[in-house]
Amino acid sequence: MCNASQGQKWAFGTTCCHRSMLSLPPGGSTPSSRPTSRADLQQVTSPTPCIVILLQRDPRPPTIGPQARDTNNAAHEDVTLRDRNIGLALATAVLLPCAVQAAPRCADLSKFKAQGVSITAAKDQPAGPVSISTGGPPISLQAPARCSVDGIIGAHTGADGKPYGIRFEIAMPEHWNGRLLYQGGGGLNGSVQPPLGAAAAGDTPALARGFAVVTSDSGHEGAVFDASFLRDQQAALDFLYQSIGKVMSVARPLVAKHYGNAASHSYFMGCSTGGREAMISAQRYPNEFDGIVAGAPAMRTSYSNLATRWVTVSLNAAAPKDAAGHSLAAQALSDSDRKLVADALLKSCDALDGIKDGMIFDTRHCGFDPKVLECKAGKADDCLSAIQVQAIEKAFAGPKTTSGIQVYPGFPYDTGISFKGRGIPGLLSGGLSPVGPSPTGTQMDVDAEAAAAHDAREMAGDTNAWTNLSSFTAHSGKLIFYHGMSDPWFSALDTVGYYERLANDNGPGPVSDWSRLFLVPGMGHCAGGEAALDRFDMLSAIVDWVEQGHPPEKVVATGAAFPGRSRPLCAYPKHAQYRGSGDAESAENFSCQD
Repeated sequence: MCNASQGQKWAFGTTCCHRSMLSLPPGGSTPSSRPTSRADLQQVTSPTPCIVILLQRDPRPPTIGPQARDTNNAAHEDVTLRDRNIGLALATAVLLPCAVQAAPRCADLSKFKAQGVSITAAKDQPAGPVSISTGGPPISLQAPARCSVDGIIGAHTGADGKPYGIRFEIAMPEHWNGRLLYQGGGGLNGSVQPPLGAAAAGDTPALARGFAVVTSDSGHEGAVFDASFLRDQQAALDFLYQSIGKVMSVARPLVAKHYGNAASHSYFMGCSTGGREAMISAQRYPNEFDGIVAGAPAMRTSYSNLATRWVTVSLNAAAPKDAAGHSLAAQALSDSDRKLVADALLKSCDALDGIKDGMIFDTRHCGFDPKVLECKAGKADDCLSAIQVQAIEKAFAGPKTTSGIQVYPGFPYDTGISFKGRGIPGLLSGGLSPVGPSPTGTQMDVDAEAAAAHDAREMAGDTNAWTNLSSFTAHSGKLIFYHGMSDPWFSALDTVGYYERLANDNGPGPVSDWSRLFLVPGMGHCAGGEAALDRFDMLSAIVDWVEQGHPPEKVVATGAAFPGRSRPLCAYPKHAQYRGSGDAESAENFSCQD
């Protein structure tokens, strides 16, 4: 590393080079198709003058060295130097004040100062495996060498006498690609998960790709569904929405201080609660992120929890009772009964997408009716009783008030409804909720429960109602949704409904110009499913859209349920349709059709 006091140097990105190392074409011109301007300069500041080379911009993502955004001068923009294109044409040399300084050591970030912020640790972490929890057994992912900074924002003692504050961690990889990603949380948060950016990132998490990744506990510590923190006003507000803006206000300057450059682009990705936080980011922080991915968003949990209780109460009508007279919804259908339903569903809808493969991609045209399974006389092994059929129909139709108002959408018939593996079981297992005990009765006052669900806390944090994203789209923000069709907690139809309202409430131009929705057949809540391809890369999709202007028409999915199989997930309302020839296990032989 050098500085301008060592003599006249050429400032080149974040390093200094002797003039003899570079060549400048006669007249300082470049063969670029457009004139090179000061907007192509890397920001450099110092009282000592030096020569700065203007570089022809390359639209491809960087492979080494970060892109940089000059936040102090709107005339300066990004410059990227690539090892694969070291022969970029050089333009006019400009005399500017410059002294390029080495990035601070990671430990130096412990001295970072900002109002209400305390850095609790700043240290280099070696490359190696990192264990994360996904709701089941922990899984191990590889992380690169990185600078890891822990801190707390707004530490205070709450109304309940407990300590609160937004604990965060930011991981800044040794080889940075110039981007910053906010990793969303899950459940009610309460802990800082390793900042890897693994959700919907395919085989390579964001951190391993060179993203700086930040995440937080959203303002409190506790078990994943411990809601006691809501007694403190500030802790509640931080969880509902405020922590996102506060964390970003610290993450940005930490990144700039560590690398010497501001992040060129910022992204948010999350599923479930992280999906709700992603929507919050577009709605309440419209200028904060360039690209957002919202998976299975927990848009209105009081209502979705009401809907799962509705499923349970509906199935209770066909369930046996225990000694105390309580219905056992999980036993309303036997394993063989659930298989009957799953097989009849596939018989009705599997081939609609051009091939029988145990998956239902043409979900919009699936008209499965459980009545086809009703026994003609009495219950038998190959059919369902009338009361079982009625219970299924009522459960999947969703809750309505006495006046017929749909309180929450119904659930789609999909292959995962009979799922009993790891994670939340399919709806035919009794609508078992991951939070709170399941109801044991056969009656439900939907009117009263819907009124109770519409409380102040939900109004502050729910994301299903706000659709005006004009400010987000004004700065060319891009938004991707994805949702498993077999999600037993948050109906994919609720996300479809929100997306369709986005289309109606924003304009001019189609919503597909800036937002896309991908439905994932067979997938449960955020991942999993016995007949699902639940591994896909939405991170590359959002980056390519934001930075290259390529809207994702499809995203290829694979998964452990079908080794060797791939399918395109198509942008709603299209679905994957087999072309009629070629290897049926390959996504290449499917097209996206309405």
